[in-house]
Amino acid sequence: MANRDLNRALRFTLRGTAAAVSARSGVLDLAHGRVATPAFMPVGTQGTVKTMTPRELEEAGVEILLANTYHLLLRPGPERVARLGGLHRFMGWPRPILTDSGGYQVLSLTDRVGITDEGVRFRSHLDGALVELTPERALDVQIALGSDVMMLLDVCPPYPSSPPALRAAVHRTQAWAVRSAAHLGAVREEGRLTPAGRRPGAVFAIVQGGVDLDLRQAAARDLTALDYPGYALGGLMVGEPKTATFAAVAAVNEVLPVDRPRYLMGVGAPDDIVRAVGAGVDLFDCVLPTRNARNGTVFTRRGKIVIKNAAWKDDPRPIDERCRCYACANFSRAYLRHLFHSGEILGPRLATLHSVSFYLAMMAEMRESIGDGTFARWSADFLAEYAAGEAERRERLAAGRTAEP
Repeated sequence: MANRDLNRALRFTLRGTAAAVSARSGVLDLAHGRVATPAFMPVGTQGTVKTMTPRELEEAGVEILLANTYHLLLRPGPERVARLGGLHRFMGWPRPILTDSGGYQVLSLTDRVGITDEGVRFRSHLDGALVELTPERALDVQIALGSDVMMLLDVCPPYPSSPPALRAAVHRTQAWAVRSAAHLGAVREEGRLTPAGRRPGAVFAIVQGGVDLDLRQAAARDLTALDYPGYALGGLMVGEPKTATFAAVAAVNEVLPVDRPRYLMGVGAPDDIVRAVGAGVDLFDCVLPTRNARNGTVFTRRGKIVIKNAAWKDDPRPIDERCRCYACANFSRAYLRHLFHSGEILGPRLATLHSVSFYLAMMAEMRESIGDGTFARWSADFLAEYAAGEAERRERLAAGRTAEP
């Protein structure tokens, strides 16, 4: 079974590779624009990246966002979004949007979940209503939203899981991918996949398998036979050792087609992203930079800074002296600390703007270093500086020098 017509929704062009490692740079052309890869997608769970406007995101360099199918299905509902012109118009974001399938949130956010071969049944966390999400329904919701990249429904097993549970999750994910391909063919024939005046969204399949490398590779082979436009690695960074994470990434990337984009789902620590780019990953998303920022922790080249801590109450320096964002160009650590302690909304806004800008600048530096052949040196320098800063932060914490007054 092939998806050649679906592949027209996406053009992925490799522009460079790094010697001695698997890092690569490229361009992803989607219905709402072009994305330079490797790329980081800030998470707009409910159609918004919390505290930031779409204009601020564009000015920070964001080219693609992630929105969540589970939350948008429950509120305001995909049919309402479609009537109002689609998710791009609804949230005022003109560039590409990737939507996840909602399966991970169903399994992680709800207490009573039933999984069968047909799909997932769960109780809404909003009002307790019974909701059913099948592979077909997950795609229909994303089609109604108008996503540029849609994710297939999958089963994300927890860590650790027994070998039988891992095999069952992979088997069900594969069966749902086959059903999804058939459903996409039907909606294409009906004309629903490509509304008038719009290119269709691309569709990514998700490789599961825990940290069982043979199972991961077998799952990847089965999914690539379905010829989807792109592939994601799911079910990682869920508690397993990081050595196992990156072994799984490397194993899967040995199998996935070179000419298709690779997306590592939910991985967001800066050092983890750098290592994953070195292993050949193209796309990332995570709530980490924005969620941490709203709670007073920001990211820099020298690791995290808890801006609320007493260490910064008289510090005139910006968050990061090498950052060019609006927050770093205009405000001190002391001022941001004051904002957080005063309960001013500007504090979370400036912290979020900085962390998003830091991530986007980091991705741009990686793309440039891959292009000019210096990625191995750049990544080694970045990881060494980041680790040194994190070690210093832990030392200060142990010495009590960052305790609140």
